[in-house]
Amino acid sequence: MLKSQLFARKTVDQCIADGSVGGGLRRSLGPVQLTALGIGAIIGAGIFAAIGTAISGDSGHVGAGSAIVISILLAGVTSAFAAITYSEFAAMIPISGSAYTYAYATLGELLAWIIGWDLILEYAVGNIAVAIGWAGYFDSLLRGLGLEMPRWLVTDLRTALHNPDLVAAAPHLGPIPIVFNLPALVIVGIITVLLVIGTKESAWVNTMMVVIKVAIIGLFLIVGLNYVKPEQWSTPAFAPNGIKGISVGAAIIFFSYIGFDAVSTASEEARNPQRDIPRGIIWSLIICTALYIAIALVLTGIIPWDQLNVPDPLAVALQYIHADWAAGILALGAVAAMTSVLLVFQLGQARIFMSMARDGLLPPWAAKVHPKYKTPHITTIITGIFVAVSAAFAPIGWVLELTNIGTLFAFVIVAVGIIVLRRRDPDRPRPFRTPWVPVLPIVSAAFCFYLMYNLPLLTWLRFGLWMAIGIAIYFLYSVRHSRVRREGEVGR
Repeated sequence: MLKSQLFARKTVDQCIADGSVGGGLRRSLGPVQLTALGIGAIIGAGIFAAIGTAISGDSGHVGAGSAIVISILLAGVTSAFAAITYSEFAAMIPISGSAYTYAYATLGELLAWIIGWDLILEYAVGNIAVAIGWAGYFDSLLRGLGLEMPRWLVTDLRTALHNPDLVAAAPHLGPIPIVFNLPALVIVGIITVLLVIGTKESAWVNTMMVVIKVAIIGLFLIVGLNYVKPEQWSTPAFAPNGIKGISVGAAIIFFSYIGFDAVSTASEEARNPQRDIPRGIIWSLIICTALYIAIALVLTGIIPWDQLNVPDPLAVALQYIHADWAAGILALGAVAAMTSVLLVFQLGQARIFMSMARDGLLPPWAAKVHPKYKTPHITTIITGIFVAVSAAFAPIGWVLELTNIGTLFAFVIVAVGIIVLRRRDPDRPRPFRTPWVPVLPIVSAAFCFYLMYNLPLLTWLRFGLWMAIGIAIYFLYSVRHSRVRREGEVGR
């Protein structure tokens, strides 16, 4: 009996009907805005920062070297397979919730809760890292303009404690030094207000940010192309660490692809979700993959691969060829890039919380929609506070790999869900159909597991701890408040 309750499912019709709970969201997004949301989420801290570690490695990893192009293709193919499976679900179940909703309709409540809890790693925890990265580039931009903030206003507490001079210079509240990352706190606050006011307005701001950062990437490519030395792509520099380096590089650079699935969280706000959500997901992925390959070729062609283990590898490469003016402009582009990522990820997290609350797995106030703005204002504000406070005081390092493993796990669940729903409900209309089922979903899951395998053991341990906390919350609260179980709405 308990087993059947834990794996109670919502039917697809129930999922769609839940879109009207709380008044429903405003359908205001077209295909261009949805594609821009995907690009806005994908191009960010990954390609501006993580690519350096993926190429050169660090104390815990080996790097891919110039073979980063192959790593990008491996991560891109993994994301493409996942994008195709996401597209079938997003067109068939056009409401907020993303992989959480898809799992509820196919694999049951317990796994839906696990994936919903897991998605916090992708959206909220990932956004903490992006906010800290944004603050770093913003600080660099200010210093390039001759303005410098006090160090105690741009440093997290943990880093400051290893710098006695900085602690001594900071004001104190009794014995406690006042040290925090003010720019990270402020930008998340601004994003939160913007998302409460309206999705359409937020989408247009995101579109402008996307135009700016694509233009900045174009500048990097145009300036750097004149300095490319093809001999830097020759062996052994091309793949200095062999297959292992390429695989680890793919696992790291995967962070650059995280975000395309955020398009699916806006399904309930798309004007024509059955047609436009799959287009937004797939086109954003195609455009970003093409840009990533071009960036990797130019980057490894103008600077030796072993000099890129830095937080701002694209800017360092421009400085290497003495194009300092372009490096300054690039900092502005990085700020724009990360702003749009913050916006899209926070939009997605709030809507996942809203979907979980509709099902009774979170308190009912989390499902409320603002009567005027038609946005999930409560979950947006709570997410904003969590991300802002964490970004103001936390270090960046440990969250990146945790975000990757959480996202890859979500992709595995979606791939399995496609196979399950094809068997359980084969006749349901599917505006977009994943081809070659079950082969393509199985290959998608295998690729995801391969990238997960190349992540460090410590990341797996942190992931396991995070999942254990989530399961404890489920059995302490959610299992007793589940609307599906309470109303006997078990999918057949």
